[in-house]
Amino acid sequence: MTRLAALLAGLLFGIGLMVSGMANPAKVLGFLDLAGRWDPSLAFVMAGAIAVGSLAFFVAKRRNSSLLGAPMQLPAGTAITSRLIFGSAVFGIGWGLAGFCPGPALVALGAGYPKAVGFVAAMIAGMVVFELVERAKATMQRA
Repeated sequence: MTRLAALLAGLLFGIGLMVSGMANPAKVLGFLDLAGRWDPSLAFVMAGAIAVGSLAFFVAKRRNSSLLGAPMQLPAGTAITSRLIFGSAVFGIGWGLAGFCPGPALVALGAGYPKAVGFVAAMIAGMVVFELVERAKATMQRA
């Protein structure tokens, strides 16, 4: 039942990304182009997502388990670190250059956007490099 719920939630999320235009890099770049022909429509999408997410976290904080009975696992970290700031900046630069972020890129890949192929390949390569660096750091700390 949990996998079916995850599948349905993912499908709903993907459909929402397509309908809202978040999987269209031209629309996203139009939103990010504050000095040019700015398209503010995605601001409403983001505001709606923040509202729904805030409500979900408000409810989740008061529960011990999910609706399907799984233990509730909420983020514990609240510290703003240099690593968080650097990662956010790299994320923003990539978003601004490509017009994709990870979720919409996967949706765009499934929808057949050719530009998404290169982005997703680069994203996976970046994830692999990050994992290798983290493992090397952990090995060096243990030694």
